Amino acid sequence: MEREYPLEKVRNFGIIAHIDAGKTTVSERILFYTGVSHKIGEVHEGEAIMDWMEQEQERGITITAAATTCFWTPSYAKATEGKPTSEFKHRFNIIDTPGHIDFTVEVKRSLRVLDGAVVVFDGVAGVEPQSETNWRYADEGNVPRICFINKLDRTGASFERSFASILERLTKNAVRMQIPIGLEEHHEGVIDLLLLKAFRFEGEKGEKVTPAEIPPELKADAERYRTLLVEKIVENDEAVLSEYFEGKQIPLDTLKKVLRQAVIENKIFPVYCGSALKNKGVQLVLDAVADYLPSPLDLPAIKGIDPETEEPIERHANDTEPFSALAFKIASDPFVGQLIFFRVYSGTLSSGSYVYNPRTRNRERIGRILRMHANDREEVKKVFAGDIAAAVGLKDTVTSDTICDEDNPIILEKIVFPEPVISLRIEPKTKADQEKMGMALNRLSQEDPTFKVMSDPETLETIIMGMGELHLEIIVDRMKREFSVEANVGKPQVAYRETIAGEAEAEGKYIKQSGGRGNYGHVRIRVKPMDMTVLPEDLPKNTKRSGGFEFVNSIKGGAIPQEYIPAVEKGLKEGLERGVVAGYRMVNVSVDLYDGSYHEVDSNEMAFKIAASMAVQDAARRARPVILEPMMKVEVVTPDKFMGDITGNLSSKRGLIEGTEERGMYKVIKAVVPLSEMFGYMTSLRSMTEGRAGFTMEFFRYDIVPQNVAETIITSRKQ
Repeated sequence: MEREYPLEKVRNFGIIAHIDAGKTTVSERILFYTGVSHKIGEVHEGEAIMDWMEQEQERGITITAAATTCFWTPSYAKATEGKPTSEFKHRFNIIDTPGHIDFTVEVKRSLRVLDGAVVVFDGVAGVEPQSETNWRYADEGNVPRICFINKLDRTGASFERSFASILERLTKNAVRMQIPIGLEEHHEGVIDLLLLKAFRFEGEKGEKVTPAEIPPELKADAERYRTLLVEKIVENDEAVLSEYFEGKQIPLDTLKKVLRQAVIENKIFPVYCGSALKNKGVQLVLDAVADYLPSPLDLPAIKGIDPETEEPIERHANDTEPFSALAFKIASDPFVGQLIFFRVYSGTLSSGSYVYNPRTRNRERIGRILRMHANDREEVKKVFAGDIAAAVGLKDTVTSDTICDEDNPIILEKIVFPEPVISLRIEPKTKADQEKMGMALNRLSQEDPTFKVMSDPETLETIIMGMGELHLEIIVDRMKREFSVEANVGKPQVAYRETIAGEAEAEGKYIKQSGGRGNYGHVRIRVKPMDMTVLPEDLPKNTKRSGGFEFVNSIKGGAIPQEYIPAVEKGLKEGLERGVVAGYRMVNVSVDLYDGSYHEVDSNEMAFKIAASMAVQDAARRARPVILEPMMKVEVVTPDKFMGDITGNLSSKRGLIEGTEERGMYKVIKAVVPLSEMFGYMTSLRSMTEGRAGFTMEFFRYDIVPQNVAETIITSRKQ
C-alpha cells in the first residue's frame, strides 16, 4: 500500500475557539463542502456529526475533541483550465476541539500534534477569555494560525471591532485578508483583498462561490486595506520589499508565496470573515488552509531524546525514517475497546506490526489501525508520516507516550496538563455499583489526564478531581450512561494547595533494629520556595524539577551513596503529598539534600525514603507554611443597568475588579475571584439581572489565602 497523497498536500489542523463562537458549525460546513456528509448537521438541533456524544447533543456544546479526515480542492483550482484538478487536491486531517474551559485539556493535547489551527471568533463578542487561553497554548507550541470572524449575520456584529480586539488582546501581527459585504441581516458576502474581488455564496447551502464586482461604496476601503495587507506581506522578504519600494507591481503568486512563509513562521495571522450558519465564507477559509497553513514538510524536524543515552535526536517528516509517533488521546469505544489516537511524525506503521514504548520498555502489537471520522471509523492497513489515526490493541500506552521503532528508540516531548482545581466525594449506591465504579473511574482517568481519582486516607472515601463543576458533572453522567454505575455525589470542594513562604533546615533519621538486619537512613535537608523565574532548561545539572517540586542533590564525598538518592527523592515527594497546615498537597517547594549518613549493613532504600519524608514534613512546619487557593479570571457580560449590583457582589466575594469594557449593547466586567466563592454563581447572577447576564471563568493562578479564611479551611478539614 502506497501513500495516496503527497506529504506537501497534507494539512493537519484544528478548529479552536471560545465556547459558542461557532466552531462545530464551522466544522459541519467543512464536512458538507468537502463531500464527507451530504446533510449539514446543526448544533442547535442536536444533529452535529462532530458532536456525537449524547451529552454534547443535549447541551449543544463540544466536550471531546473529534477527529476527521476529508479532501479539498481549492475553489480557484476548479476554475483552472487544462490542468486536472486532482493536482490541487489536499488531504485535511481536522480536529474539532471544545471551547468550554473545563475541557481545555482537549485543546492543549490537540495543538501538541497539529501543524496549524483555524481560530474562530464570535463577530459580536470578538476575543473572549478562552480565545486568549487557546491562543496562548498555540503560542507555546508555535502553531501557525488563521483567524475566522464568524457570526457576522448576528445583531450587534462588527468585523472591525472584533478585528481590533484580536490586535489588542492577542497579536499585533493579525492582518485583514477579507472585509465583509454588509453586517447583521445585510451580510451578503466577502471581499478578498489580495484578489480585489467580491465573493457571494449562492445555492441552497451556499455551495456556489460566485465572484462578483466590489460594491462601489466599499471600493475605497478595499483598496486602502489591500495596500496595508501588501505592505505587511512584503516586509517579510527583503528582495520583494526592495521591488515594492521601487514601485514595481508584485505578482499575486509572489505575494502568496511570501505570505505562506510568514504564516508558517508565525509572523502573520491572516483574518477571514463570514457566517458559518448562513453558509458564507467557509470555502474561502478552506482555500486559505491549503494555501497558507503548513504541511508536515514545512515544519522543523520533531525533537526527542534517546532513552538510553539521553542525547537529543531528531526525526524528519519522511516515510523512510524510523517510525515515531505520539499518543495524544485515549478513548473507550463500545465496539472495539480502547482506542489510542496517535500522530505519526516519521516512518510508516502497518497493522499487525509491533511498536516499542520507551516508557514501559515493552513491545506492543498494533491490532488494527483506524482512520476516525467523529465516532465512525474506517480500517486502514498502513499509515504514513504526517498522518493522524487511532490504534486498537495497545494495552499499556497512555496519553503522552511515545511509540516508536524498537531498533531506533526515541522519547518525544511530553504534553504537560493543568492541575485539577475542584473535587467531589463520590460513593456507589449499591454493592454491585462498587466494583463497576472502580473500573469506570480508572477508564475515565486514563482518557482524561485532567481528571484524577484519589482515596481520602482518613475517611477512605473516593474523591474525584477535575477542572470545574461541568467537567465533574459530565464524568458522573458518563459513568451512569456508559458504565451503568449509579453514584451519590457530595458537594464540590476546592482543590486547595499548600506551600512555604520561608526557608528552614531539618534532619530526618530512621533507625530501627529488629533482631536481624536493621534499618538505617539519615538525611539533612534545606527547604525554600521554588524560584519560578529560573526556567527548567536553565537549572544546574544537579537539580530536577517536576510538578511543583524541585530536588537539588548537593551530596559531596559519598555521604549518601548514589543508589539511595532516588529513594530520598521519592520520600521527599511523598512527604509533600500531605501538607502540614490542612493536609493539602504542597507545591512550589525546593528541597536541597546537602548531607546525611549511611550504615554499610543496615542502610536500605526504604529507610532513606522514610527518613526523607519525616525530614521534609519537619522542615515545612518551620518554613512558614501557607494555604493557596485557585483564583479564577471571571468575565461577566451584562446590560448596563446591572453594573453596580454585579461589581458590588463580586467585591463581596473577595473579587478584584480589573476593569470594564463595552461590547455592543452590553458591558463586560473583568475580575479575579477565588474559586471557592463562585459555586452556584450562575443562579445568583440570573436573579440579580432578570436572567439577562452571563459569565465565563477560567483558572488564572494560585494565591495565598487570607488568615481568617485559612482558619475556616483548617477547622472544616479537622471536622
